[in-house]
Amino acid sequence: MGLDEYRRKRNFTTTPEPKDIYSNEHKFRFVVQRHRASHLHYDLRLEIAGVLKSWAIPKGPSMNPKDKRLAVHTEDHPVNYLTFEGVIPKGNYGAGKMTIWDSGYYESLYDNAHLITDYTSGKLKLTFQGNKLKGLFTLVRSSAMHKKNQWLLIKHQDEVATSLNYNAENYITEGFNTTSKSLGNKIDLKSYITPMLASPAKEIFNNKDWIYELKYDGYRALANIDSGRVELYSRNGISLNETFKAIHTDLNNIEHSAILDGEIVILDKKGIPQFNALQNYNPKTTKGHLAYYVFDVLFLNGHDTTELPLINRKELLKNLLPDTSHISYCDHVEGMGITVYNQAIELGMEGIIAKKANSKYYTNSRSPDWLKFKKIENTEAIICGFTLSKTKSRKFASLILGMVKNEELIYVGTCGSGFSDNEIDELYKKFEVYITERPVFEISQHLKGRKPVWMLPKLICEVKFSEWTPNNIMRQPIFLRLREDKSVTVGKINVSSSKHEINKMTKAPESSLRLNNNEVPITNIDKLYWPNANLTKYDLLDYYIKMSDVILPYLKDRPQSLHRHPNGIQGESFYQKDNDNLPAWVETIPIYSKSSEREINYLLCQNEATLLYMNNLGCIELHPWHSTMYQLDKPDYSIIDLDPSEDNNFEQVIETAQAVKFILNKARIKGYCKTSGSKGLHIYIPLGGNYTYAEARDFTKLLCIYIQEQLPDLTTLERSIKKRGSKIYLDYLQNRKGQTIASAYSVRPRPNATVSTPLLWNEVKSGLRIEDYTIKTVPQHIENTKDRFKKILGKGIDMEAALKNLSI
Repeated sequence: MGLDEYRRKRNFTTTPEPKDIYSNEHKFRFVVQRHRASHLHYDLRLEIAGVLKSWAIPKGPSMNPKDKRLAVHTEDHPVNYLTFEGVIPKGNYGAGKMTIWDSGYYESLYDNAHLITDYTSGKLKLTFQGNKLKGLFTLVRSSAMHKKNQWLLIKHQDEVATSLNYNAENYITEGFNTTSKSLGNKIDLKSYITPMLASPAKEIFNNKDWIYELKYDGYRALANIDSGRVELYSRNGISLNETFKAIHTDLNNIEHSAILDGEIVILDKKGIPQFNALQNYNPKTTKGHLAYYVFDVLFLNGHDTTELPLINRKELLKNLLPDTSHISYCDHVEGMGITVYNQAIELGMEGIIAKKANSKYYTNSRSPDWLKFKKIENTEAIICGFTLSKTKSRKFASLILGMVKNEELIYVGTCGSGFSDNEIDELYKKFEVYITERPVFEISQHLKGRKPVWMLPKLICEVKFSEWTPNNIMRQPIFLRLREDKSVTVGKINVSSSKHEINKMTKAPESSLRLNNNEVPITNIDKLYWPNANLTKYDLLDYYIKMSDVILPYLKDRPQSLHRHPNGIQGESFYQKDNDNLPAWVETIPIYSKSSEREINYLLCQNEATLLYMNNLGCIELHPWHSTMYQLDKPDYSIIDLDPSEDNNFEQVIETAQAVKFILNKARIKGYCKTSGSKGLHIYIPLGGNYTYAEARDFTKLLCIYIQEQLPDLTTLERSIKKRGSKIYLDYLQNRKGQTIASAYSVRPRPNATVSTPLLWNEVKSGLRIEDYTIKTVPQHIENTKDRFKKILGKGIDMEAALKNLSI
């Protein structure tokens, strides 16, 4: 849209608004401005492509996922509008008072590098990092042609979302300042407090220097009390004055000025918090007792108390609180953590909080001085179906889970959290083949109108949950992973959850797998590929099946050079680029070869079926191009290959990698390291497809010159093996069009089936062993960690800026 319309609508001699200046800072900032014009509304502005893309939100943003806020797209604003506050005089466009309601940074759920593309397509998924606007949102444009300027702003369900009614006008804005003690600010009665949070921990302990409190399962709430004026609000700043009016009234009985921190709960007859009752709280109909358990005081009678030791703050608090029906002091026990935890779990509580007795209070932070120990159970359940989502873009809303009891499949709950949108799409692909019209069991009373889609009960997942309800239903189950190595028995039917049931082929010399609606031929799976390790072709296929979701992003859209070992690592191997007589569903791309003076038909590994097809051909390792078919001449990354001689040990390779990291830090660019799976290490530098292969090679060569200057006696740029001597070769020549290197997570045809495995830089240290990363260990190694290599496919570096930094 540009700034032409912004300029046209304004007379800068009569309005204090900033002039239309483009910016190339690209800091991904946002602002929400409260605009009291002819009609009160809120303006959301996102820094994209040098301007602020802007939307007017009549009702203001909401942190409740149930709310779908209309957002009307308006003209672009200049980036210096981020800090604008003031009164636009009458007679000017948008006349009225403009104040900043919230500001901060945001990032795309997928990749900031593709932000303008996502914006153009009309669907943004953004994570906001503001003081009020936090967590994941979708901003989506109407599909109706005549409503192209109408979008919706929708909050996703996550840990910062709220189920309470959300009104931006109730959010504490005017007269209340966001304060963070972690930045050294002092608090006062006009401060809106973002509370101190406890860090999750696993093993409870006894320690005389710690105190232990019961963990109440409710809503975190703070209260600012000043001369009869009481503000009760949630950890996200939502006003709770009306929602929990009985507590608000009791707080008015406190005869001191104070800021309190505590938890609002509904207690049953046994004194156990009932979170479901709290979520649906109605003072007239909700059964149970409403209580506000106060455990800290941050300000008292004109004094900031956050610097005092916790044990002293609690002593002040104990003498401060009045004897009222809805306010209680949260007591504690000193030193006896294990006993308190066991008693809490026995009583049916959620867990306990351990706090250092001398800890200070740090607002807006999660501190190791406070630890939370919750009763969380892990279990396996059978996926028996799913419920449909009301959101068209979301394939399903929740999983329908079952378990076997007395050889009968019974319902144990629905699970609607623990997976990202991408994971939902991938799971749905696995579910499609098992969909059936026949219900697995009768559970209509549990679904509350949601429509079920039933599946043959053949997939098992692992979930964690807080407790079993009296009706034997899991409470708050969270999806962890599919279990692909388990089987269960339902009646007389064996239900296998092994992915694609590859285990059923072990006795058949030839078979097939149905993947992506394609039949993939599978042959000779008992053939010994690694004789010393006693690993077969089956083990290779099993590894790539488990790792397909992780490895495919590094293969998709890239021409593949097939390195085939049809008889295992001790047999003859060969490279194959040209591919004929492929199944019709395998995609290819013709690329003209100057050396061959003809077109070569390169295979494209676009999906799991093609990956397994390559593996069946004996492709132990995978060799994708550095560039995609969309821009073959511009790589997405450059590579420094640390290639040791026979006389070098791996500790010297590690020393060289650390020198690479030093140079990258000096250049202020990010690099990502992985094992080669053989003898060396590979360091990748993201380029984002912004440079040619020649530019990538020349830049990487310059980096290698700086690295070689750091270790002149250990490294060399000499390509000739004879001339290298006992030095590590800094190979920058991998950065050529058509040149390939083993992909991230690729198996290598080496003893013990080692894998080229991405590492964190703090893992690249003395003691690192390539042999520790194999087809048996890597799937488990990455099971509970994020893929640390994905950013090589993201936004590229600025070469010119990097070289300037190196020359300083």
